[in-house]
Amino acid sequence: MNARFCPGCGAPLAEGERFGRRRKYCRFCGYTHFREPKVAVSALLSHAGCVLLVKRAVPPRLGYWALPAGYMDADELPEEALAREVLEETGLAARATQLHAVAPLAGWKERRGILVAYRAELVDPALACDNERLTPRDDVSAARWFTASDIPWLELAFDSTAQFLRDWIALTDQRDT
Repeated sequence: MNARFCPGCGAPLAEGERFGRRRKYCRFCGYTHFREPKVAVSALLSHAGCVLLVKRAVPPRLGYWALPAGYMDADELPEEALAREVLEETGLAARATQLHAVAPLAGWKERRGILVAYRAELVDPALACDNERLTPRDDVSAARWFTASDIPWLELAFDSTAQFLRDWIALTDQRDT
C-alpha cells in the first residue's frame, strides 16, 4: 500500500529517515508508516510417492506448475491459510503437518515477502494420487498428482518449488533405504 495520509490525524505524510531507512511519517503526530511484507504459504502435499502440483492461471508465471499456495489473510494462522488455499485451488481438504522451509517470495519485483512452506497431508488419504477427483478452481487451471519421475521440471513456476520438490525426493529416497 502506498500510504499518503496519516491514519491517526489525517495529515499528508512526509518522507525521511526513520528507524534506519527512508520511510513515510507524519510531521504532526509522529506516526511512522512501516510497509509490511506479504506472507504466502505453500503446501508440499504428498502421499504414497505422489506430490500435488497446480498449474497457475494467474501471473506471475501463468501456465507453470507450482505447489498449492497463496497469501495469508491478516486474521489467519499460516496453517489455516494453507488449508484454505489447498481447498480453494484443488477441492481437497488438507492440513499442515510440519514446517518445511521459509523462502523469499519470488516472482514479483514489487511484492516483497516470505513464503512459508509446510509439508501437508490430506484429511482423507483415500483421495491421494487420484487425478480424477481433483477439481482445479480459483486461480489454477489444472491440478495433478505427480510421481518423482513425472515432475515437469522445465515447467515449474519458481525456484522454490523446484527446491522443495528436490527436498521431497531426497526425503522419500531416505525412507525407502
